[in-house]
This record gives sequence, C-alpha cells and structure tokens, in this order.
Amino acid sequence: MTLAFEKWEGLGNDFVIVVAGRGRLLGAAADLRAETIVAVCDRRRGVGADGILVVEGLDELRPRMVVFNADGTRPEMCGNGVRCVAAFVAGSAAGTPAWPHAIHVETDAGERRCVVTPVAEGGFDVEVDMGAARIDPDLGVILEGHDHRFRRVDLGNPHAITFLPYDEASIDRVGPRVATTPAHGTNVEFCVVSPEEPGVLDVVVWERGVGRTLACGTGACAVAVAACDEGRAAFGAPVRVRLPGGELVIRVEAGSRAVSMRGPARRVFRGELASPL
Repeated sequence: MTLAFEKWEGLGNDFVIVVAGRGRLLGAAADLRAETIVAVCDRRRGVGADGILVVEGLDELRPRMVVFNADGTRPEMCGNGVRCVAAFVAGSAAGTPAWPHAIHVETDAGERRCVVTPVAEGGFDVEVDMGAARIDPDLGVILEGHDHRFRRVDLGNPHAITFLPYDEASIDRVGPRVATTPAHGTNVEFCVVSPEEPGVLDVVVWERGVGRTLACGTGACAVAVAACDEGRAAFGAPVRVRLPGGELVIRVEAGSRAVSMRGPARRVFRGELASPL
C-alpha cells in the first residue's frame, strides 16, 4: 500500500503535499499521526520537508489545506504553503485552465483567494489575498539579563517581530526562547531595513515547530505590516521582503491592514510513500 505525494517549495520553504480521500492510507488529515509526520519530514531518513500539506475536498472542487509542521504540530496557516497548494490544485485541474487561474483555498485561518500564473521552467507565480492583520500586545522575554521586546502581528498565525540588530549567534539563542514563550508558540522575525533601498526589508525567521527556515510567507506579511505601522515602509506600496530563500512582494492597505502577498511556487518531484500511515 502506497500514497502518492508531490514535493513543492516556495523560496526554499519545502512541503510534502498529499491528497486526502484518495486510497485507504489517508482518508482525512486527522489520520496522520505525529510520528508519521516527523518521519516523512526527516531530511536523512524520510522525504525531507518543513512540513506536510494535506489537501482535502479536491474531488469536490472545494480545496482545503491542512498544515502540519515538521515536528507534528498543526499551525493555523502557512503563506508559502498556500501558494504551493494553489499551484498544485491549478495544475491538477481537468483540462487546461485559463491563466491566470483563481483558486479559493480554505485554511484553518479562513479562506484565501489565490491567483496562479505559470512562469518559466515549470514554476508558478501566485498572488494571495491574506486577509487583514491583527495587532496583539507586545511580547517581552527576559534572557541572559536582557529584556527583548517584540511587536506581535497575527496573519492567521502569530508572529513576533523586532527591528533591533541581532547577530547570527543571538538569533539562534533568542529565537527558540521567544518562539516557545506564548502558550501556543509564535514565529519570530528578526528584521533589518535596507539603508540603500527604500521599501526593502531583510528578514531571518525562526519558525515554531521548525527552527530556522529559508522563508515564511505569513512572516513576510507580518513584517510588512509592522514596518508600515512604524513608518519604515509605505502603506499601499509594494514592500519587498528578502528572506534567505528569496523575495516576496507584500502590499498592506492603510486602515484595514489588509495584506496581499506575491511569490513563487514550484513542484520539485513526485513520489510514493510506502510506509503505513
């Protein structure tokens, strides 16, 4: 017994995508056990991924994305993941869809409208309506005698953001501590405003349940919101967020803090999972 899967990535944030309801191995996302998720995501003994994306409702043309982190936990939303799922669904559509192709993907954080356009070398450009950001009270963490303060922005999942300078070693110490301070955890973004390029932000992400990651879509959106609120970037204008894996373009509307995100998604390969779920 096997289960077909596809490996996708968005800016190096990589995922195993499986479709629920196809075959006896996976009737629903709830069938996935934490130890199975950890094994599949293992980069030496498994497929290797930052997480697993389960697509439900594909046969009924109502795609729903359920996200599992590499440690087996279930976050509410994944910005890079929703781009990959939208491109996967568009590519799975019967016949040849008209491009650009609009897909509505349901998530644990609500519905996200995605517009998918194919680009060179088999990849896709995907623009996502990410909804309105919510601002939460700041987060403070005492570590090694220092008070570390983070601005909190929620884009369907939580983010803690700082524009203060942190070197690489400090990120590795502070990131995991901040990520595990709230009861349900938080993603953490360490940001630098480019002094040479207005509207460009360089960001390193410590993702809950994963650790350092090459990119985080909701994190890029949250950083853009915080930057606009603090006057570091302009509302309504494109904000370029540069992550280790590449760049996303974010727009934040004044007043509502409604956010759109545009970035790539690419199929890496197809395969079959042979281990029982």
